[in-house]
Amino acid sequence: MVTAPLPRQRRHETAHYRCLGVGVGPANLSLASLLHDRNEITNLFLDREERFGWHDGQQIPGATLQVSLLKDLVTLSEPTNRFSFLSYLHDQGRIYHFINAQFDAVPRQEFRNYLEWASKTNTNVRFGEEVREVDFDGTSFVVRTSKRTASADNVVVGIGTRPWVPEPARGKLGGSQFHVSDFVSRDRDFAGKRVAVVGGGQSGAEVFLDLISRPIERLPRRVIWISRRHNYFPIDDTPFTNEYFVPSYSDYFFDLDRPARVALNAQNVLTSDGISESTLREIYQRCYARRFVDGADDLFALLPNRTVTGVRADHDAWDLTVEGNDDPGLIEHVESDFVVWATGYRPATADFLSPLEEKLAREGEEYNVDKDFAIRWDGPRDRSVFLQNGVRDQRGLADPNLSLVAWRSQRIMDRLLGVHSNEQLEPFIDWAGKHTTELLDRA
Repeated sequence: MVTAPLPRQRRHETAHYRCLGVGVGPANLSLASLLHDRNEITNLFLDREERFGWHDGQQIPGATLQVSLLKDLVTLSEPTNRFSFLSYLHDQGRIYHFINAQFDAVPRQEFRNYLEWASKTNTNVRFGEEVREVDFDGTSFVVRTSKRTASADNVVVGIGTRPWVPEPARGKLGGSQFHVSDFVSRDRDFAGKRVAVVGGGQSGAEVFLDLISRPIERLPRRVIWISRRHNYFPIDDTPFTNEYFVPSYSDYFFDLDRPARVALNAQNVLTSDGISESTLREIYQRCYARRFVDGADDLFALLPNRTVTGVRADHDAWDLTVEGNDDPGLIEHVESDFVVWATGYRPATADFLSPLEEKLAREGEEYNVDKDFAIRWDGPRDRSVFLQNGVRDQRGLADPNLSLVAWRSQRIMDRLLGVHSNEQLEPFIDWAGKHTTELLDRA
């Protein structure tokens, strides 16, 4: 039997909050979930969209999460919290069905539905309200939205990311050329068409697999998969590699100098941005079946180790100039009717912080944060602007990942409460030489 959802009763509206969140993606939704029953921290989380969304335009059927279901909004910090993924399954009356389904990985659409459930259940989350300006009056932050003016002791920015395309595609996006974030949100007929997919990560792989797996009557004429990487590489999801995605490594990474951090992110990109082995296996098997069983010899072309350097309109099609990475003399032209850019995301710009810009410290293209994810600024220590999912260069590849959302929210909440929660045990790997130093001291 499905239990009734938590009541949507509004708490007493105030004009002042201890914590006001801007944006309601997984990062701020995690913090809102941890704060929901903390009556001593009045809080409100606002999002300009009319309803919750999470990569809705690329929820391709069959796509799955690349992380454990335990890496939800709250479990790794507060396992008994009412907003856990297991609580969602129980609330919806299907926890036994989920267990019996024996999923190797959580369906991404199901996890998206869980996030939406958490946003609807949480009485402190509001949609359809845009934060337009955040200023400081010397005592509190003044937050002006499309519906009100409120004040807050602390502001938490969690506005997520925006689609990114390389320079050759800029100014050319439209009906037949688009970012992967828009792949399923519009009704496009690819049947009998030539489609170029640019990007060698999980998103590009999912689009390529979807296109070559369609029924014969809906099958494209040709699908060309282009990637700058030397091959279609798998994500490294092995146990010791996953120690990059624990809190202590994030703190270790934070203490390194900038050149070391930049180098580590570049070296370890496949720990977070590779392709799931199950997806690669399914793609290879589908390619085998299409070419050798179905006889579709010309259905697909795989072009890794190449960079798209030009995009030109050619009547009703697109002409992509593609150059080889190892051989600059290798120049190819790819003709396509559609171009799908699976080229990732970049942090969204927080234009509403412009009144505070001169007070906020920068490090490269990012705001400079302290260990609690508060932006260093020219203001009182007990008033902070926290930044979620916006400091990859300072916190490592796990920053935009789901792995540490609960821990990061816990650290922010601890700062608001003035406490320090107990951390989990140290990882097996001694990154900072701590144990070696202890042994030398004993000697």
